[in-house]
Amino acid sequence: MSSAKHEFNHLINERSPYLQQHAHNPVDWYPWGREAFDKALEEEKPVFVSIGYSTCHWCHVMEKESFEDEELARLLNQKFVAVKVDREERPDIDSIYMKVCVQMTGTGGWPLTIVMTPQKRPFFAGTYFPRKTQAGMVGLIELLTSIAESWETDRQNLLTLAETSTNYLTEHFPSSEQKEMVNQVLLDEGYLTLLDSFDDLNGGFGTAPKFPSPHNLMFLLRYYNTKHAKQSLDMIEKTLQKMRLGGIYDHLGFGFHRYSTDSSWTVPHFEKMLYDQATTCMAYTEAYQITKKGDYKKTAEEILQYILAEMTDPKGGFYSAEDADTEGQEGKFYLWTKAEIVNVLGNDAELICRIFNISESGDEKQSSDNNPAGTSILHLKKSLDQLASEMRMDPEILKSTVSKSLKMLYRKRQERARPFKDTKILADWSGLMIAAFAKCAQAVDSDEYARVAEKASNFILETLKTQEGALMHRYKDGEVTVEGMIDDYAFFIWGLIETYEATFELDYLKAAVELQNMMIEQLWDASDPAFFFAPKRDEQLLVRNKEFNDGAIPSGNSVAVLNLIRLARLTGKTDYEEKARALATTISLDARHDNTMFLAAASFLTGPTYEIVVVGDPHSSETHSMLQSVNSQFSPNKVMIFKPTNDKTLENIAAYTRFMTTTESKTTAYVCRDFRCSLPLTEIAKVLEALGNA
Repeated sequence: MSSAKHEFNHLINERSPYLQQHAHNPVDWYPWGREAFDKALEEEKPVFVSIGYSTCHWCHVMEKESFEDEELARLLNQKFVAVKVDREERPDIDSIYMKVCVQMTGTGGWPLTIVMTPQKRPFFAGTYFPRKTQAGMVGLIELLTSIAESWETDRQNLLTLAETSTNYLTEHFPSSEQKEMVNQVLLDEGYLTLLDSFDDLNGGFGTAPKFPSPHNLMFLLRYYNTKHAKQSLDMIEKTLQKMRLGGIYDHLGFGFHRYSTDSSWTVPHFEKMLYDQATTCMAYTEAYQITKKGDYKKTAEEILQYILAEMTDPKGGFYSAEDADTEGQEGKFYLWTKAEIVNVLGNDAELICRIFNISESGDEKQSSDNNPAGTSILHLKKSLDQLASEMRMDPEILKSTVSKSLKMLYRKRQERARPFKDTKILADWSGLMIAAFAKCAQAVDSDEYARVAEKASNFILETLKTQEGALMHRYKDGEVTVEGMIDDYAFFIWGLIETYEATFELDYLKAAVELQNMMIEQLWDASDPAFFFAPKRDEQLLVRNKEFNDGAIPSGNSVAVLNLIRLARLTGKTDYEEKARALATTISLDARHDNTMFLAAASFLTGPTYEIVVVGDPHSSETHSMLQSVNSQFSPNKVMIFKPTNDKTLENIAAYTRFMTTTESKTTAYVCRDFRCSLPLTEIAKVLEALGNA
């Protein structure tokens, strides 16, 4: 594909900014007019018409991907007469052929692609097309080759189609809304697999031991968002609620233990892992966005409070884990006897013991192994609202008493010997935690969480990135070692993308792009599209393997699919999208419906998807309100980019924003959905309506 600018074509003297954008394409564009159609008539060629406008994101993508390509240009120039139309200058033309497109395909939008006879009768219509066929979307080269061949060998059929479509302009026929969703079968299989393994009584999937597996919930959130399957939301909510009530959650210091040894989330394995905090926080954050239930927000923020209090290095990175054992006993730091609680709480002890299921005899499961009899882990079997109703208490009074008592117990627990803390800092796990802080910052409008994400990102970029631009894996006591692997790149890039969307500081988007390019250079296997687990090293391993399946943490290849598609939409670099789709195909053949992080990424590929560019004064309340209104919504298949008024810097990384400006000096949003772009919007309600969240 060539990006070289040609001298000019027939658009060179046009005043339209949109036509001027295409004036140096190798395609020999003509403006709409007699010259073009006379040429088509004289040479007996069909006319290829492309309609768009200067600030249409997918118009620019199609230009870069296709209309700057020498091979495609030769095909257009030899077999067609190519015409460019600015729909803002000629809405009359656009209106006619948009109706044809909607009639033929069931959808419309820009860029609008029409092929017609020299008599201006359309026989083919569509919107965006990739350069070559991918993931069920026919490529423009293949499409034009087929049309050109049909024009030569079966022209009468095309002329009949043209006559029929012309007749449709004066007759009303219902259009078909049926569309094939490329990976929808996989998504349905994934949903049914989770439904089959779901624990209706306790939430979660399977039996004991039971892991949080938040990527299961993140997929189900996306499935519910697009399919509105009530059972998917039921599975999500029951799991999150039961986990939050159970002993797997640390009710005093917050955060989640590694897993539950039983099916009811009561008895945990007490280790606390950074990656569990990160991914579980993301699941609660997204559940809050989609339901607006305060308990989910509270849990997400409590996890972050734990990380800030116990797991954050002063330089900004995040520590890896806290041990399950203290002084040789698993869970000793977390377990209580009733006598200890009475000693701390006095008159409120009986109430707290009743609520948190603490008895004289203790929990038999906790009293095994090294722990003495009579010890228990604090856990709830019902919510505080339910308990207040049963006890005939004012819920707010009960919650206040519980909150005060838990703080007293927490302070007492801080006097105990603590579990060992692993203070090494890993690029991959820190990347997940950065993503969690940045996601929550967006959802709850928190500058504090955004600053934490920034500081941690800066630490990784300054400490774990080599002069050549590659990532390293581990930092400990000033030493950096081990070349970065797939998870380091994938998870940290994820964190950088989220940090950009939380702060709109362009350096994080630039860093994500640079690292994505390095990841491709170091790890991409072009012969079998996927990322190797590790780069080539001097040491010879038995195999250079690839990993596709989720474990306790998501698969790096699955996260890479999501990163690639998001970066493609943020920057307009379609080669990222090509790799995302190729990688998704590879994973689908290998892991399929049991790989839920991949399914979460696949839901982005199947859509609907949105790209939002907001242009405005970064210091105005109007701009903040629009950005926060969009960020607070659960719109997982979107990307958002912010362009400060009169700031050209963004255009260096996202060239398609060049012609995007404010309307009437108001903060302005440009929303594209499934490769079709709306007109500029200045009202928040209209933006949310365009996102389907009004």
